[in-house]
Amino acid sequence: MSKKIIKNGQLIDGNGGEPKQGQVVVTDGEKIFYVGAESGYAANGDEAVIDAQGGTIMPGLIDSHVHMMMEFSPIAKRLETPFSFMYYQAAKYLETTLKAGITSVRDALGTDLGVKKAVDEGLISGPRLQLSINALTITGGHGDGYTVSGNSIDLLPNDYPGMPNGRCDGVAEVRKKTREMLRAGAEVIKVHATGGVLSATDHPEFTQFSEEELRTIVEEGRFRKGVKVMAHAQGAEGIKNAVRAGIHSIEHGIFIDDEAIELMLENGTYLVPTLLAPVAVLETAEETGMPEASVQQSREVIEQHKESFAKAYKAGVKIAMGTDAGVMKHGTNLRELGLMAEGGMTPLETITASTKTAAECLGWEDQVGTLEEGKLADIIIAKGNPLDDIHSLSDNDSIQVVVKNGKIEKNTLA
Repeated sequence: MSKKIIKNGQLIDGNGGEPKQGQVVVTDGEKIFYVGAESGYAANGDEAVIDAQGGTIMPGLIDSHVHMMMEFSPIAKRLETPFSFMYYQAAKYLETTLKAGITSVRDALGTDLGVKKAVDEGLISGPRLQLSINALTITGGHGDGYTVSGNSIDLLPNDYPGMPNGRCDGVAEVRKKTREMLRAGAEVIKVHATGGVLSATDHPEFTQFSEEELRTIVEEGRFRKGVKVMAHAQGAEGIKNAVRAGIHSIEHGIFIDDEAIELMLENGTYLVPTLLAPVAVLETAEETGMPEASVQQSREVIEQHKESFAKAYKAGVKIAMGTDAGVMKHGTNLRELGLMAEGGMTPLETITASTKTAAECLGWEDQVGTLEEGKLADIIIAKGNPLDDIHSLSDNDSIQVVVKNGKIEKNTLA
Protein backbone atom coordinates (compact mmCIF):
# COMPACT_ATOMS: atom_id res chain seq x y z
CA MET A 1 0.00 0.00 0.00
CA SER A 2 1.44 3.40 -0.98
CA LYS A 3 1.94 6.26 1.40
CA LYS A 4 -0.81 8.82 1.81
CA ILE A 5 -0.43 12.49 2.74
CA ILE A 6 -3.37 14.17 4.45
CA LYS A 7 -2.96 17.93 4.28
CA ASN A 8 -4.60 21.35 4.06
CA GLY A 9 -6.66 21.22 7.24
CA GLN A 10 -6.36 22.11 10.89
CA LEU A 11 -5.18 19.17 12.99
CA ILE A 12 -6.62 17.99 16.30
CA ASP A 13 -4.28 15.21 17.40
CA GLY A 14 -6.47 13.84 20.22
CA ASN A 15 -4.07 14.69 23.05
CA GLY A 16 -6.23 17.58 24.25
CA GLY A 17 -4.16 20.43 22.85
CA GLU A 18 -5.46 23.23 20.68
CA PRO A 19 -5.72 22.65 16.91
CA LYS A 20 -2.57 23.09 14.86
CA GLN A 21 -2.22 24.66 11.44
CA GLY A 22 0.17 23.76 8.63
CA GLN A 23 0.42 20.13 9.73
CA VAL A 24 0.28 16.95 7.67
CA VAL A 25 -0.35 13.30 8.52
CA VAL A 26 1.49 10.71 6.45
CA THR A 27 0.43 7.07 6.52
CA ASP A 28 2.41 4.07 5.35
CA GLY A 29 0.38 0.89 5.11
CA GLU A 30 -1.65 0.44 8.31
CA LYS A 31 0.42 2.83 10.41
CA ILE A 32 1.00 6.55 10.81
CA PHE A 33 4.45 7.36 9.47
CA TYR A 34 4.72 11.09 10.20
CA VAL A 35 2.74 13.82 11.95
CA GLY A 36 4.04 17.36 11.97
CA ALA A 37 4.77 20.47 10.00
CA GLU A 38 4.36 20.06 6.28
CA SER A 39 7.83 21.52 5.84
CA GLY A 40 9.26 18.68 7.93
CA TYR A 41 8.25 15.93 5.51
CA ALA A 42 10.06 15.48 2.20
CA ALA A 43 7.50 14.08 -0.23
CA ASN A 44 8.88 11.99 -3.10
CA GLY A 45 5.84 12.38 -5.33
CA ASP A 46 4.67 8.79 -5.07
CA GLU A 47 2.29 9.50 -2.20
CA ALA A 48 -1.47 9.67 -2.67
CA VAL A 49 -2.73 13.05 -1.47
CA ILE A 50 -5.93 13.58 0.50
CA ASP A 51 -6.77 17.30 0.51
CA ALA A 52 -8.77 18.19 3.63
CA GLN A 53 -9.97 21.36 1.89
CA GLY A 54 -9.84 23.41 5.07
CA GLY A 55 -11.56 20.84 7.23
CA THR A 56 -10.40 19.29 10.51
CA ILE A 57 -8.10 16.26 10.61
CA MET A 58 -8.67 14.12 13.72
CA PRO A 59 -8.08 10.61 15.05
CA GLY A 60 -10.78 8.09 14.31
CA LEU A 61 -13.38 8.41 17.05
CA ILE A 62 -14.12 5.68 19.61
CA ASP A 63 -17.50 4.72 21.05
CA SER A 64 -16.96 2.90 24.35
CA HIS A 65 -20.49 1.46 24.63
CA VAL A 66 -22.41 0.03 21.68
CA HIS A 67 -24.56 -2.98 20.77
CA MET A 68 -23.69 -3.75 17.17
CA MET A 69 -26.07 -6.70 16.77
CA MET A 70 -29.28 -4.78 17.42
CA GLU A 71 -31.45 -1.75 17.00
CA PHE A 72 -34.41 -1.74 19.37
CA SER A 73 -37.58 -2.91 17.64
CA PRO A 74 -41.12 -3.95 18.63
CA ILE A 75 -41.54 -7.38 20.22
CA ALA A 76 -43.72 -8.61 17.36
CA LYS A 77 -41.03 -7.74 14.83
CA ARG A 78 -38.38 -9.55 16.87
CA LEU A 79 -40.54 -12.66 17.08
CA GLU A 80 -41.05 -12.79 13.31
CA THR A 81 -37.38 -12.22 12.39
CA PRO A 82 -35.32 -15.32 11.49
CA PHE A 83 -32.29 -15.88 13.72
CA SER A 84 -29.59 -15.42 11.08
CA PHE A 85 -31.09 -12.18 9.73
CA MET A 86 -29.51 -10.27 12.62
CA TYR A 87 -26.05 -10.88 11.17
CA TYR A 88 -26.97 -9.21 7.90
CA GLN A 89 -28.50 -6.30 9.80
CA ALA A 90 -25.34 -6.02 11.87
CA ALA A 91 -23.21 -5.75 8.73
CA LYS A 92 -25.17 -2.63 7.79
CA TYR A 93 -24.96 -1.23 11.35
CA LEU A 94 -21.20 -1.72 11.35
CA GLU A 95 -20.75 0.01 8.01
CA THR A 96 -22.98 2.92 9.06
CA THR A 97 -21.04 3.35 12.30
CA LEU A 98 -17.69 3.38 10.51
CA LYS A 99 -18.88 5.96 8.00
CA ALA A 100 -20.05 8.16 10.87
CA GLY A 101 -16.39 8.48 11.89
CA ILE A 102 -16.30 5.78 14.58
CA THR A 103 -13.29 3.56 13.86
CA SER A 104 -13.24 1.60 17.15
CA VAL A 105 -16.00 0.42 19.49
CA ARG A 106 -16.41 -1.53 22.69
CA ASP A 107 -19.42 -3.81 22.28
CA ALA A 108 -21.36 -4.01 25.53
CA LEU A 109 -23.13 -7.31 24.77
CA GLY A 110 -24.56 -9.23 21.87
CA THR A 111 -21.73 -9.46 19.34
CA ASP A 112 -19.89 -12.75 19.03
CA LEU A 113 -16.38 -13.64 17.93
CA GLY A 114 -17.43 -14.48 14.38
CA VAL A 115 -18.52 -10.90 13.72
CA LYS A 116 -15.20 -9.55 14.97
CA LYS A 117 -13.37 -12.05 12.74
CA ALA A 118 -15.43 -10.97 9.73
CA VAL A 119 -14.46 -7.33 10.31
CA ASP A 120 -10.81 -8.11 11.03
CA GLU A 121 -10.48 -10.21 7.87
CA GLY A 122 -12.25 -7.64 5.69
CA LEU A 123 -15.34 -9.70 4.85
CA ILE A 124 -17.48 -6.81 6.09
CA SER A 125 -16.75 -3.16 6.73
CA GLY A 126 -16.89 -1.85 10.27
CA PRO A 127 -15.07 -0.36 13.22
CA ARG A 128 -12.47 -2.28 15.21
CA LEU A 129 -14.33 -4.29 17.87
CA GLN A 130 -13.62 -5.01 21.52
CA LEU A 131 -16.06 -7.71 22.65
CA SER A 132 -17.82 -8.45 25.92
CA ILE A 133 -19.85 -11.30 24.31
CA ASN A 134 -22.79 -11.18 26.76
CA ALA A 135 -23.49 -9.42 30.05
CA LEU A 136 -23.72 -11.14 33.41
CA THR A 137 -27.06 -10.54 35.13
CA ILE A 138 -28.96 -11.89 38.12
CA THR A 139 -32.18 -13.86 37.81
CA GLY A 140 -34.92 -11.26 37.48
CA GLY A 141 -32.47 -8.44 36.88
CA HIS A 142 -31.56 -6.15 34.01
CA GLY A 143 -30.82 -8.42 31.07
CA ASP A 144 -33.18 -11.20 32.18
CA GLY A 145 -35.85 -11.28 29.48
CA TYR A 146 -38.51 -12.64 31.82
CA THR A 147 -41.77 -10.69 31.51
CA VAL A 148 -44.78 -10.47 33.81
CA SER A 149 -46.62 -12.79 31.41
CA GLY A 150 -44.25 -15.55 32.51
CA ASN A 151 -42.57 -15.65 29.10
CA SER A 152 -38.99 -14.62 28.37
CA ILE A 153 -38.43 -12.22 25.48
CA ASP A 154 -34.82 -11.10 25.26
CA LEU A 155 -33.61 -8.08 23.33
CA LEU A 156 -31.22 -10.38 21.50
CA PRO A 157 -31.03 -14.16 21.11
CA ASN A 158 -28.57 -15.77 23.50
CA ASP A 159 -27.50 -19.18 24.68
CA TYR A 160 -26.42 -20.28 21.21
CA PRO A 161 -22.93 -21.40 20.12
CA GLY A 162 -20.52 -18.57 20.86
CA MET A 163 -23.06 -16.63 22.95
CA PRO A 164 -23.49 -17.99 26.50
CA ASN A 165 -26.55 -16.95 28.49
CA GLY A 166 -25.50 -14.38 31.08
CA ARG A 167 -27.79 -15.24 34.01
CA CYS A 168 -25.96 -16.27 37.17
CA ASP A 169 -26.47 -16.06 40.94
CA GLY A 170 -23.95 -16.52 43.75
CA VAL A 171 -20.17 -16.53 43.73
CA ALA A 172 -19.74 -20.00 42.20
CA GLU A 173 -22.11 -19.35 39.29
CA VAL A 174 -20.66 -15.88 38.69
CA ARG A 175 -17.14 -17.30 38.52
CA LYS A 176 -18.16 -20.01 36.06
CA LYS A 177 -20.17 -17.62 33.88
CA THR A 178 -17.26 -15.17 33.70
CA ARG A 179 -15.06 -18.03 32.55
CA GLU A 180 -17.63 -18.96 29.89
CA MET A 181 -17.57 -15.40 28.52
CA LEU A 182 -13.78 -15.42 28.44
CA ARG A 183 -13.82 -18.81 26.71
CA ALA A 184 -16.19 -17.38 24.08
CA GLY A 185 -13.73 -14.59 23.31
CA ALA A 186 -14.61 -11.75 25.70
CA GLU A 187 -11.94 -9.04 25.74
CA VAL A 188 -13.80 -7.13 28.45
CA ILE A 189 -16.36 -8.49 30.90
CA LYS A 190 -19.75 -6.78 31.10
CA VAL A 191 -21.87 -7.01 34.26
CA HIS A 192 -25.22 -5.50 35.17
CA ALA A 193 -24.63 -4.10 38.65
CA THR A 194 -28.04 -2.41 38.82
CA GLY A 195 -31.39 -2.45 37.13
CA GLY A 196 -32.02 -0.40 34.02
CA VAL A 197 -34.42 1.72 32.05
CA LEU A 198 -35.25 -1.11 29.63
CA SER A 199 -35.82 -3.71 32.36
CA ALA A 200 -39.25 -5.29 32.60
CA THR A 201 -38.92 -6.48 36.21
CA ASP A 202 -36.62 -4.02 37.97
CA HIS A 203 -35.76 -0.31 38.25
CA PRO A 204 -32.54 1.64 37.49
CA GLU A 205 -31.87 2.12 41.21
CA PHE A 206 -32.17 -1.56 42.13
CA THR A 207 -28.83 -3.09 43.15
CA GLN A 208 -27.72 -6.35 41.50
CA PHE A 209 -24.92 -8.66 42.59
CA SER A 210 -23.16 -8.40 45.92
CA GLU A 211 -19.78 -6.76 46.24
CA GLU A 212 -18.30 -10.24 46.75
CA GLU A 213 -19.79 -11.44 43.47
CA LEU A 214 -18.48 -8.37 41.67
CA ARG A 215 -15.00 -8.91 43.15
CA THR A 216 -15.08 -12.46 41.84
CA ILE A 217 -15.76 -11.20 38.31
CA VAL A 218 -12.88 -8.72 38.57
CA GLU A 219 -10.60 -11.44 39.92
CA GLU A 220 -11.38 -13.80 37.04
CA GLY A 221 -10.63 -11.06 34.52
CA ARG A 222 -7.34 -10.26 36.24
CA PHE A 223 -6.30 -13.90 35.92
CA ARG A 224 -6.57 -13.51 32.13
CA LYS A 225 -3.76 -10.98 31.75
CA GLY A 226 -5.78 -8.10 33.11
CA VAL A 227 -9.12 -8.32 31.27
CA LYS A 228 -11.12 -5.37 32.59
CA VAL A 229 -14.75 -5.28 33.75
CA MET A 230 -17.36 -2.74 32.66
CA ALA A 231 -20.47 -2.34 34.80
CA HIS A 232 -23.90 -1.18 33.75
CA ALA A 233 -24.52 0.77 36.96
CA GLN A 234 -27.22 3.39 37.36
CA GLY A 235 -28.20 3.44 41.06
CA ALA A 236 -25.76 4.93 43.59
CA GLU A 237 -25.39 1.79 45.73
CA GLY A 238 -24.64 -0.39 42.71
CA ILE A 239 -22.14 2.14 41.39
CA LYS A 240 -20.28 2.18 44.69
CA ASN A 241 -20.30 -1.61 44.98
CA ALA A 242 -18.79 -1.83 41.49
CA VAL A 243 -16.07 0.74 42.15
CA ARG A 244 -15.11 -0.83 45.48
CA ALA A 245 -14.92 -4.22 43.74
CA GLY A 246 -12.32 -2.87 41.32
CA ILE A 247 -14.47 -2.51 38.22
CA HIS A 248 -12.79 -0.49 35.48
CA SER A 249 -15.66 1.59 34.08
CA ILE A 250 -19.13 2.64 35.13
CA GLU A 251 -21.65 2.69 32.31
CA HIS A 252 -24.48 5.26 32.49
CA GLY A 253 -23.97 6.36 36.12
CA ILE A 254 -27.38 8.02 36.33
CA PHE A 255 -27.63 8.33 40.12
CA ILE A 256 -23.98 9.04 40.97
CA ASP A 257 -23.63 10.66 44.39
CA ASP A 258 -20.72 12.47 46.03
CA GLU A 259 -19.40 9.33 47.73
CA ALA A 260 -19.41 7.46 44.41
CA ILE A 261 -17.48 10.28 42.76
CA GLU A 262 -14.86 10.24 45.50
CA LEU A 263 -14.48 6.47 45.11
CA MET A 264 -14.12 6.80 41.34
CA LEU A 265 -11.46 9.46 41.70
CA GLU A 266 -9.61 7.37 44.27
CA ASN A 267 -9.67 4.26 42.06
CA GLY A 268 -9.21 5.91 38.67
CA THR A 269 -12.56 4.53 37.50
CA TYR A 270 -13.89 5.68 34.13
CA LEU A 271 -17.40 6.97 33.52
CA VAL A 272 -19.05 6.16 30.19
CA PRO A 273 -22.15 8.35 30.48
CA THR A 274 -24.31 7.41 27.42
CA LEU A 275 -26.34 10.60 27.76
CA LEU A 276 -27.96 9.86 24.42
CA ALA A 277 -29.64 6.64 25.59
CA PRO A 278 -32.63 7.98 27.60
CA VAL A 279 -33.02 10.88 25.16
CA ALA A 280 -33.31 8.43 22.28
CA VAL A 281 -35.78 6.24 24.18
CA LEU A 282 -38.17 9.17 24.47
CA GLU A 283 -37.62 10.29 20.87
CA THR A 284 -38.16 6.88 19.28
CA ALA A 285 -40.62 5.24 21.68
CA GLU A 286 -43.56 5.15 19.29
CA GLU A 287 -41.53 4.08 16.26
CA THR A 288 -39.72 1.26 18.06
CA GLY A 289 -42.57 -0.01 20.20
CA MET A 290 -40.71 0.85 23.40
CA PRO A 291 -42.56 -0.49 26.47
CA GLU A 292 -44.41 2.20 28.41
CA ALA A 293 -42.52 1.27 31.58
CA SER A 294 -39.22 2.05 29.83
CA VAL A 295 -40.56 5.34 28.51
CA GLN A 296 -41.69 6.33 31.99
CA GLN A 297 -38.37 5.36 33.56
CA SER A 298 -36.54 7.42 30.93
CA ARG A 299 -38.67 10.44 31.80
CA GLU A 300 -37.85 9.90 35.47
CA VAL A 301 -34.08 9.73 35.03
CA ILE A 302 -33.18 12.06 32.20
CA GLU A 303 -32.61 15.23 34.24
CA GLN A 304 -30.86 13.29 37.01
CA HIS A 305 -28.59 11.74 34.38
CA LYS A 306 -27.55 15.18 33.13
CA GLU A 307 -26.91 16.44 36.66
CA SER A 308 -24.83 13.39 37.59
CA PHE A 309 -22.71 13.74 34.46
CA ALA A 310 -22.07 17.43 35.11
CA LYS A 311 -21.12 16.73 38.72
CA ALA A 312 -18.72 13.92 37.79
CA TYR A 313 -17.12 16.03 35.06
CA LYS A 314 -16.59 19.01 37.35
CA ALA A 315 -15.03 16.73 39.98
CA GLY A 316 -12.49 15.41 37.47
CA VAL A 317 -13.76 11.86 36.91
CA LYS A 318 -12.26 10.33 33.74
CA ILE A 319 -14.94 10.37 31.05
CA ALA A 320 -14.89 8.21 27.93
CA MET A 321 -17.49 8.74 25.22
CA GLY A 322 -20.11 6.04 24.82
CA THR A 323 -23.63 6.04 23.49
CA ASP A 324 -25.50 2.74 23.97
CA ALA A 325 -26.02 2.69 20.19
CA GLY A 326 -28.46 -0.09 19.41
CA VAL A 327 -30.91 1.37 21.88
CA MET A 328 -31.02 4.09 19.21
CA LYS A 329 -30.06 3.95 15.54
CA HIS A 330 -26.44 3.22 14.70
CA GLY A 331 -24.69 6.11 13.02
CA THR A 332 -26.26 8.70 15.33
CA ASN A 333 -23.40 8.20 17.82
CA LEU A 334 -21.85 11.65 17.56
CA ARG A 335 -24.91 13.34 19.00
CA GLU A 336 -23.34 12.30 22.31
CA LEU A 337 -20.61 14.95 21.95
CA GLY A 338 -23.20 17.72 21.81
CA LEU A 339 -24.91 16.36 24.93
CA MET A 340 -21.59 16.20 26.78
CA ALA A 341 -20.91 19.81 25.78
CA GLU A 342 -24.33 20.81 27.11
CA GLY A 343 -23.26 19.15 30.38
CA GLY A 344 -20.26 21.42 30.77
CA MET A 345 -17.45 19.97 28.65
CA THR A 346 -15.73 22.17 26.09
CA PRO A 347 -16.02 20.99 22.49
CA LEU A 348 -12.32 20.03 22.54
CA GLU A 349 -12.83 18.01 25.73
CA THR A 350 -15.65 16.05 24.11
CA ILE A 351 -13.32 15.13 21.24
CA THR A 352 -10.59 14.12 23.69
CA ALA A 353 -13.15 11.94 25.52
CA SER A 354 -13.89 10.29 22.17
CA THR A 355 -10.24 9.73 21.25
CA LYS A 356 -7.41 9.63 23.81
CA THR A 357 -9.51 8.94 26.91
CA ALA A 358 -11.71 6.37 25.19
CA ALA A 359 -8.61 4.57 23.88
CA GLU A 360 -7.22 4.47 27.42
CA CYS A 361 -10.53 3.12 28.72
CA LEU A 362 -10.33 0.28 26.19
CA GLY A 363 -6.64 -0.31 26.95
CA TRP A 364 -5.80 0.48 23.33
CA GLU A 365 -3.91 3.73 23.88
CA ASP A 366 -0.76 2.28 22.32
CA GLN A 367 -2.64 1.67 19.04
CA VAL A 368 -5.33 4.31 18.54
CA GLY A 369 -6.84 7.48 19.99
CA THR A 370 -4.19 10.02 18.99
CA LEU A 371 -2.39 10.95 15.79
CA GLU A 372 1.17 9.85 16.53
CA GLU A 373 3.88 8.10 14.58
CA GLY A 374 3.68 4.32 14.85
CA LYS A 375 0.00 4.16 15.78
CA LEU A 376 -2.64 2.64 13.55
CA ALA A 377 -3.74 4.96 10.77
CA ASP A 378 -7.27 5.67 11.99
CA ILE A 379 -8.01 9.19 10.77
CA ILE A 380 -11.10 11.21 9.93
CA ILE A 381 -11.67 14.58 8.29
CA ALA A 382 -14.63 16.66 9.47
CA LYS A 383 -16.04 19.52 7.45
CA GLY A 384 -15.09 22.95 8.76
CA ASN A 385 -14.24 23.37 12.44
CA PRO A 386 -16.33 21.25 14.83
CA LEU A 387 -15.00 23.29 17.76
CA ASP A 388 -17.20 26.14 16.50
CA ASP A 389 -20.26 23.87 16.54
CA ILE A 390 -19.73 20.46 18.12
CA HIS A 391 -23.33 19.51 17.23
CA SER A 392 -22.30 19.61 13.55
CA LEU A 393 -20.63 16.20 13.96
CA SER A 394 -24.05 14.60 14.48
CA ASP A 395 -24.65 15.09 10.75
CA ASN A 396 -22.87 12.15 9.12
CA ASP A 397 -22.31 14.23 5.99
CA SER A 398 -19.95 16.40 8.05
CA ILE A 399 -17.60 13.40 8.28
CA GLN A 400 -16.04 13.63 4.84
CA VAL A 401 -13.18 11.16 5.07
CA VAL A 402 -12.73 8.01 7.16
CA VAL A 403 -9.47 6.07 7.14
CA LYS A 404 -9.14 2.89 9.20
CA ASN A 405 -5.91 0.88 9.32
CA GLY A 406 -4.64 3.06 6.48
CA LYS A 407 -7.54 2.10 4.19
CA ILE A 408 -9.90 4.78 2.93
CA GLU A 409 -13.41 3.71 3.99
CA LYS A 410 -15.18 6.94 3.02
CA ASN A 411 -14.15 9.95 0.95
CA THR A 412 -16.67 12.55 -0.18
CA LEU A 413 -13.87 15.01 -0.99
CA ALA A 414 -12.54 13.04 -3.94
